Amino acid sequence: MLSDLLNEKTITVISGYGLSWEQAIATASKPLLDNGTIQHGYIESMINVVQREGPYINIGPQIALAHSQPDGNVNRVGMALLKTNDSIALTSQDHMINLWFVLAAIDSTSHLESIKDLTKLLTNSDNVVKLLSANSSEDIFKIIKNVN
Repeated sequence: MLSDLLNEKTITVISGYGLSWEQAIATASKPLLDNGTIQHGYIESMINVVQREGPYINIGPQIALAHSQPDGNVNRVGMALLKTNDSIALTSQDHMINLWFVLAAIDSTSHLESIKDLTKLLTNSDNVVKLLSANSSEDIFKIIKNVN
């Protein structure tokens, strides 16, 4: 279930004012780093991939899904979300982001059910509007729980 991964401990809401996209990815990843799901090298890897490949993690209006190859830096499947009240440019003003999802996968299949649930959440425009207007991790968690 998506709510097993995205919960009040892995969801963060901040203003985001003045953050770079690299800082947004690092801030979004912090709960996963703190709970031992990932190691610091995974954050660097996600940032390096965007620097090399461009803003391919921009998966929808105002939504990014940061991820990378585990390369020994992921200990278990995990997901985190940073919602910023201010939009942050992901490499350019063409990719303004407020919802920063981070996916930590240990292989190519174990996270697929979570991705399916995330797709269900984000393909409903009402859910996206609610996520973007939420002011707390508790509010966002309630939206996610209703999707499961």
